[in-house]
Amino acid sequence: MNIAGYLRRIGLPHLLHAPTSAENLRELHVAHIETVPYEALEIWLGRPTTVDPVESAERIIRGRGGYCFHLNGAFSELAKALGYDVTRHVGGVQAHGGEPNVDANHLVLTVRGLPSAANPGGEWLVDLGLGDALHEPLPLVAGTYQQGPFQYVLRPSEIAPGGWRLDHDPSGSFQGMDFDPAPTDMSAFIDMHQHLTTSPTSGFVRVPSVLRRDAYGVDVLRGLRLSRVGSGSGSVILDTARDFYAALADVFRLPLDDVSADEKDKLWRKVHDAHEAWRAGDPA
Repeated sequence: MNIAGYLRRIGLPHLLHAPTSAENLRELHVAHIETVPYEALEIWLGRPTTVDPVESAERIIRGRGGYCFHLNGAFSELAKALGYDVTRHVGGVQAHGGEPNVDANHLVLTVRGLPSAANPGGEWLVDLGLGDALHEPLPLVAGTYQQGPFQYVLRPSEIAPGGWRLDHDPSGSFQGMDFDPAPTDMSAFIDMHQHLTTSPTSGFVRVPSVLRRDAYGVDVLRGLRLSRVGSGSGSVILDTARDFYAALADVFRLPLDDVSADEKDKLWRKVHDAHEAWRAGDPA
Protein backbone atom coordinates (compact mmCIF):
# COMPACT_ATOMS: atom_id res chain seq x y z
CA MET A 1 0.00 0.00 0.00
CA ASN A 2 1.17 3.53 -0.78
CA ILE A 3 1.61 4.71 2.81
CA ALA A 4 3.14 8.06 1.84
CA GLY A 5 0.32 8.72 -0.62
CA TYR A 6 -2.30 7.80 1.98
CA LEU A 7 -0.77 10.21 4.52
CA ARG A 8 -0.67 12.97 1.89
CA ARG A 9 -4.35 12.31 1.17
CA ILE A 10 -5.28 13.05 4.79
CA GLY A 11 -2.80 15.91 5.13
CA LEU A 12 -0.33 14.22 7.47
CA PRO A 13 2.84 13.45 5.47
CA HIS A 14 4.95 14.32 8.52
CA LEU A 15 3.71 11.21 10.35
CA LEU A 16 5.38 8.79 7.92
CA HIS A 17 8.28 8.12 10.30
CA ALA A 18 6.72 9.44 13.51
CA PRO A 19 6.70 7.26 16.65
CA THR A 20 3.50 5.52 17.66
CA SER A 21 1.67 7.39 20.42
CA ALA A 22 -1.84 8.10 21.65
CA GLU A 23 -1.57 11.67 20.39
CA ASN A 24 -0.41 10.63 16.92
CA LEU A 25 -3.20 8.04 16.74
CA ARG A 26 -5.67 10.78 17.59
CA GLU A 27 -4.18 13.03 14.90
CA LEU A 28 -4.52 10.25 12.32
CA HIS A 29 -8.12 9.52 13.34
CA VAL A 30 -9.25 13.15 13.31
CA ALA A 31 -7.57 13.93 9.98
CA HIS A 32 -9.06 10.82 8.37
CA ILE A 33 -12.59 11.40 9.65
CA GLU A 34 -12.54 15.06 8.53
CA THR A 35 -10.96 14.39 5.13
CA VAL A 36 -12.34 11.06 3.90
CA PRO A 37 -16.15 10.98 3.63
CA TYR A 38 -18.45 8.15 4.60
CA GLU A 39 -20.10 7.28 1.28
CA ALA A 40 -21.37 4.40 -0.83
CA LEU A 41 -21.90 6.17 -4.16
CA GLU A 42 -20.08 3.35 -5.98
CA ILE A 43 -23.32 1.38 -5.61
CA TRP A 44 -25.25 4.10 -7.43
CA LEU A 45 -22.52 4.34 -10.06
CA GLY A 46 -22.73 0.60 -10.71
CA ARG A 47 -19.14 -0.03 -9.60
CA PRO A 48 -18.76 -3.18 -7.47
CA THR A 49 -16.27 -3.02 -4.61
CA THR A 50 -14.70 -5.58 -2.29
CA VAL A 51 -13.65 -5.51 1.35
CA ASP A 52 -9.96 -5.80 0.43
CA PRO A 53 -8.22 -3.08 2.53
CA VAL A 54 -5.59 -2.33 -0.11
CA GLU A 55 -8.24 -1.82 -2.79
CA SER A 56 -10.12 0.46 -0.39
CA ALA A 57 -6.94 2.40 0.40
CA GLU A 58 -6.17 2.90 -3.28
CA ARG A 59 -9.66 4.30 -3.84
CA ILE A 60 -9.28 6.62 -0.84
CA ILE A 61 -5.92 7.85 -2.13
CA ARG A 62 -7.64 8.67 -5.44
CA GLY A 63 -9.99 11.00 -3.57
CA ARG A 64 -12.95 8.82 -2.68
CA GLY A 65 -14.38 7.49 0.58
CA GLY A 66 -16.32 4.39 1.56
CA TYR A 67 -18.34 2.85 4.33
CA CYS A 68 -17.16 0.90 7.38
CA PHE A 69 -15.56 -2.09 5.65
CA HIS A 70 -13.62 0.26 3.38
CA LEU A 71 -12.76 3.03 5.84
CA ASN A 72 -11.83 0.91 8.84
CA GLY A 73 -10.23 -1.75 6.65
CA ALA A 74 -7.97 0.75 4.91
CA PHE A 75 -7.18 2.63 8.14
CA SER A 76 -6.20 -0.62 9.87
CA GLU A 77 -3.63 -1.28 7.14
CA LEU A 78 -2.33 2.27 7.36
CA ALA A 79 -2.02 2.12 11.14
CA LYS A 80 -0.30 -1.29 11.05
CA ALA A 81 2.19 -0.02 8.48
CA LEU A 82 2.99 2.88 10.82
CA GLY A 83 3.69 0.48 13.69
CA TYR A 84 0.40 0.48 15.62
CA ASP A 85 -0.95 -2.69 17.25
CA VAL A 86 -4.35 -2.89 15.54
CA THR A 87 -7.03 -5.57 15.93
CA ARG A 88 -10.14 -6.00 13.76
CA HIS A 89 -13.41 -7.12 15.37
CA VAL A 90 -16.85 -8.22 14.18
CA GLY A 91 -19.46 -5.68 15.18
CA GLY A 92 -23.11 -4.91 14.68
CA VAL A 93 -24.85 -1.55 14.38
CA GLN A 94 -28.30 -1.36 15.98
CA ALA A 95 -30.75 0.85 14.12
CA HIS A 96 -33.28 2.91 16.05
CA GLY A 97 -36.05 0.51 17.02
CA GLY A 98 -33.96 -2.54 16.10
CA GLU A 99 -32.40 -5.24 18.24
CA PRO A 100 -28.76 -5.25 19.38
CA ASN A 101 -26.66 -7.58 17.26
CA VAL A 102 -23.18 -8.69 16.29
CA ASP A 103 -24.05 -9.81 12.76
CA ALA A 104 -20.94 -8.49 10.93
CA ASN A 105 -22.71 -5.44 9.51
CA HIS A 106 -19.85 -3.42 10.99
CA LEU A 107 -16.06 -3.68 11.22
CA VAL A 108 -14.54 -2.31 14.44
CA LEU A 109 -10.91 -1.55 15.30
CA THR A 110 -9.07 -1.47 18.59
CA VAL A 111 -5.50 -0.29 19.16
CA ARG A 112 -3.45 -1.27 22.19
CA GLY A 113 -0.14 -0.32 23.76
CA LEU A 114 -0.67 3.46 23.81
CA PRO A 115 -1.00 4.62 27.42
CA SER A 116 -1.82 8.25 28.12
CA ALA A 117 -2.79 10.36 31.12
CA ALA A 118 -6.47 9.89 30.21
CA ASN A 119 -6.08 6.18 29.43
CA PRO A 120 -3.32 4.48 31.44
CA GLY A 121 -4.37 1.06 30.11
CA GLY A 122 -3.49 2.18 26.60
CA GLU A 123 -6.27 0.42 24.69
CA TRP A 124 -8.46 2.48 22.33
CA LEU A 125 -11.65 2.14 20.32
CA VAL A 126 -10.91 3.40 16.81
CA ASP A 127 -13.79 3.75 14.35
CA LEU A 128 -13.82 5.76 11.13
CA GLY A 129 -16.86 3.92 9.78
CA LEU A 130 -19.84 5.01 11.87
CA GLY A 131 -20.75 8.07 9.79
CA ASP A 132 -21.95 10.55 12.40
CA ALA A 133 -20.30 9.03 15.48
CA LEU A 134 -16.69 9.12 16.68
CA HIS A 135 -14.54 12.10 15.80
CA GLU A 136 -11.50 10.78 17.67
CA PRO A 137 -10.55 7.50 19.40
CA LEU A 138 -12.20 6.60 22.71
CA PRO A 139 -10.36 5.02 25.63
CA LEU A 140 -11.57 1.43 25.83
CA VAL A 141 -12.80 2.15 29.34
CA ALA A 142 -16.41 2.20 30.45
CA GLY A 143 -17.71 5.74 30.77
CA THR A 144 -19.50 8.68 29.18
CA TYR A 145 -17.68 10.71 26.55
CA GLN A 146 -18.51 14.02 24.88
CA GLN A 147 -17.29 14.81 21.37
CA GLY A 148 -18.73 17.98 19.89
CA PRO A 149 -22.54 17.89 20.10
CA PHE A 150 -22.67 14.11 20.68
CA GLN A 151 -22.46 12.19 23.93
CA TYR A 152 -21.49 8.53 23.86
CA VAL A 153 -21.63 5.80 26.48
CA LEU A 154 -19.10 2.96 26.31
CA ARG A 155 -19.93 -0.08 28.43
CA PRO A 156 -19.62 -3.88 28.47
CA SER A 157 -21.80 -5.52 25.83
CA GLU A 158 -24.85 -7.46 27.00
CA ILE A 159 -24.89 -9.67 23.90
CA ALA A 160 -21.18 -10.25 23.18
CA PRO A 161 -19.51 -11.77 26.26
CA GLY A 162 -16.29 -9.88 26.95
CA GLY A 163 -17.12 -7.38 24.24
CA TRP A 164 -18.18 -3.76 24.27
CA ARG A 165 -21.21 -1.61 23.55
CA LEU A 166 -21.20 1.97 22.26
CA ASP A 167 -24.45 3.83 22.86
CA HIS A 168 -24.82 6.67 20.36
CA ASP A 169 -26.21 10.08 21.22
CA PRO A 170 -30.05 10.16 20.95
CA SER A 171 -29.70 12.58 18.03
CA GLY A 172 -27.47 10.15 16.12
CA SER A 173 -28.38 8.09 13.07
CA PHE A 174 -28.35 4.77 14.94
CA GLN A 175 -28.99 3.56 18.48
CA GLY A 176 -25.76 1.77 19.27
CA MET A 177 -23.07 -0.69 18.27
CA ASP A 178 -21.79 -3.90 19.88
CA PHE A 179 -18.61 -5.77 19.02
CA ASP A 180 -17.02 -9.09 19.84
CA PRO A 181 -13.65 -9.13 21.63
CA ALA A 182 -12.12 -11.80 19.38
CA PRO A 183 -9.80 -10.79 16.53
CA THR A 184 -11.07 -11.38 13.01
CA ASP A 185 -9.96 -10.93 9.42
CA MET A 186 -11.70 -9.29 6.48
CA SER A 187 -13.19 -12.57 5.24
CA ALA A 188 -15.75 -12.29 8.06
CA PHE A 189 -17.41 -9.39 6.21
CA ILE A 190 -17.60 -10.69 2.62
CA ASP A 191 -21.17 -12.01 2.78
CA MET A 192 -22.52 -8.95 4.58
CA HIS A 193 -20.75 -6.66 2.12
CA GLN A 194 -22.47 -8.47 -0.73
CA HIS A 195 -25.83 -7.98 0.99
CA LEU A 196 -25.26 -4.33 1.86
CA THR A 197 -24.19 -3.41 -1.67
CA THR A 198 -26.80 -5.38 -3.66
CA SER A 199 -29.92 -6.12 -1.61
CA PRO A 200 -32.97 -3.92 -2.25
CA THR A 201 -33.48 -3.87 1.53
CA SER A 202 -30.06 -2.32 2.16
CA GLY A 203 -30.04 1.32 3.22
CA PHE A 204 -27.06 1.95 0.92
CA VAL A 205 -29.05 0.63 -2.05
CA ARG A 206 -32.26 2.44 -1.13
CA VAL A 207 -30.83 5.90 -0.36
CA PRO A 208 -27.60 7.51 -1.61
CA SER A 209 -25.91 8.87 1.51
CA VAL A 210 -22.76 10.85 2.22
CA LEU A 211 -21.58 12.02 5.67
CA ARG A 212 -18.58 13.92 6.93
CA ARG A 213 -17.86 14.46 10.61
CA ASP A 214 -15.94 17.39 12.08
CA ALA A 215 -15.25 18.63 15.60
CA TYR A 216 -18.55 20.54 15.82
CA GLY A 217 -21.04 18.17 14.19
CA VAL A 218 -21.72 16.30 10.98
CA ASP A 219 -22.89 17.15 7.46
CA VAL A 220 -25.31 14.64 5.96
CA LEU A 221 -26.54 14.20 2.39
CA ARG A 222 -29.40 11.73 1.97
CA GLY A 223 -30.83 11.78 -1.51
CA LEU A 224 -31.03 15.49 -2.31
CA ARG A 225 -31.48 16.68 1.28
CA LEU A 226 -28.34 18.30 2.69
CA SER A 227 -28.47 18.61 6.48
CA ARG A 228 -26.23 19.80 9.27
CA VAL A 229 -26.37 18.32 12.78
CA GLY A 230 -24.53 20.30 15.44
CA SER A 231 -23.30 23.86 15.00
CA GLY A 232 -25.21 25.61 12.24
CA SER A 233 -27.95 22.98 12.14
CA GLY A 234 -30.38 23.16 9.24
CA SER A 235 -31.26 21.53 5.93
CA VAL A 236 -31.83 22.35 2.27
CA ILE A 237 -32.93 20.48 -0.84
CA LEU A 238 -30.39 20.47 -3.68
CA ASP A 239 -32.61 21.10 -6.70
CA THR A 240 -30.03 21.04 -9.48
CA ALA A 241 -27.17 18.83 -10.57
CA ARG A 242 -24.87 21.81 -10.21
CA ASP A 243 -25.81 22.27 -6.54
CA PHE A 244 -25.60 18.52 -5.90
CA TYR A 245 -22.05 18.19 -7.23
CA ALA A 246 -20.96 21.47 -5.66
CA ALA A 247 -22.09 20.19 -2.26
CA LEU A 248 -20.23 16.92 -2.75
CA ALA A 249 -17.03 18.81 -3.60
CA ASP A 250 -17.26 21.68 -1.11
CA VAL A 251 -19.01 20.16 1.91
CA PHE A 252 -17.88 16.55 1.68
CA ARG A 253 -14.51 16.99 -0.08
CA LEU A 254 -15.73 14.57 -2.73
CA PRO A 255 -15.11 16.14 -6.17
CA LEU A 256 -15.63 12.77 -7.95
CA ASP A 257 -12.65 13.37 -10.21
CA ASP A 258 -12.75 9.67 -11.08
CA VAL A 259 -16.31 9.93 -12.46
CA SER A 260 -16.90 10.90 -16.10
CA ALA A 261 -19.37 13.57 -17.20
CA ASP A 262 -21.65 10.87 -18.61
CA GLU A 263 -21.53 8.92 -15.33
CA LYS A 264 -22.30 12.08 -13.39
CA ASP A 265 -25.32 12.77 -15.57
CA LYS A 266 -26.64 9.24 -15.02
CA LEU A 267 -25.96 9.45 -11.29
CA TRP A 268 -27.80 12.76 -10.98
CA ARG A 269 -30.84 11.38 -12.80
CA LYS A 270 -30.93 8.26 -10.60
CA VAL A 271 -30.63 10.26 -7.37
CA HIS A 272 -33.16 12.86 -8.56
CA ASP A 273 -35.70 10.20 -9.58
CA ALA A 274 -35.27 8.35 -6.29
CA HIS A 275 -35.77 11.57 -4.35
CA GLU A 276 -38.90 12.46 -6.31
CA ALA A 277 -40.31 8.97 -5.72
CA TRP A 278 -39.66 9.38 -2.01
CA ARG A 279 -41.39 12.78 -1.97
CA ALA A 280 -44.35 11.23 -3.76
CA GLY A 281 -44.62 8.56 -1.10
CA ASP A 282 -43.54 5.64 -3.30
CA PRO A 283 -42.50 2.87 -0.84
CA ALA A 284 -39.94 1.58 -3.36
